[in-house]
Amino acid sequence: MSKFGLYNVVLKDLNDEPRITEFILDNDYFKKIDSPEVQKGNVKAKVTARKKNQAFEIDFLIEGTVLIPCDRCLDDMEQPISYKEKLQVKFGDKFSEEDEIVIVPESEGAINIAWFLYEFILLNIPLKHVHAPGECNKTMVTKLKRHITRSKDDVDTDIEDDDDDLEIDDSPMDPRWEGLQNILDNN
Repeated sequence: MSKFGLYNVVLKDLNDEPRITEFILDNDYFKKIDSPEVQKGNVKAKVTARKKNQAFEIDFLIEGTVLIPCDRCLDDMEQPISYKEKLQVKFGDKFSEEDEIVIVPESEGAINIAWFLYEFILLNIPLKHVHAPGECNKTMVTKLKRHITRSKDDVDTDIEDDDDDLEIDDSPMDPRWEGLQNILDNN
């Protein structure tokens, strides 16, 4: 059995009754996926497959948490996952994705959903992920404070609003870097 054989959903013997399968996506699953975005987590996926005329409909309900690095302090943070998705599947000659329909070889009669599950989890992670205010690594926040050299008016308001501990260093800028500041001001 391949490393993702557990995630095969057999469609060829599906009758009128829906087939419900539950998967636990734990650290071993994320390690097998071997992708840098998410490497740890505990997510439960409920997958319901049903036959619809000459096609199949697969419903996904995904809930749990994954560990991802905080954009500000780089420490791991828990990101809750709650996602619903539908996938339309048809049999064909070879595997392909056309519009919103996935074609799987009729000779195989099954679809492997391991990567679909992972992609659905990634879709549920916001672009910006930071700890709640006050929960970032204090050492890293202190280092970040030292390296912010722009005036308080120029600072990204998201940083200012998200963490009251983060203050701006108003000390004069090193003259060697003043030329680079012009680049920031002109963009």
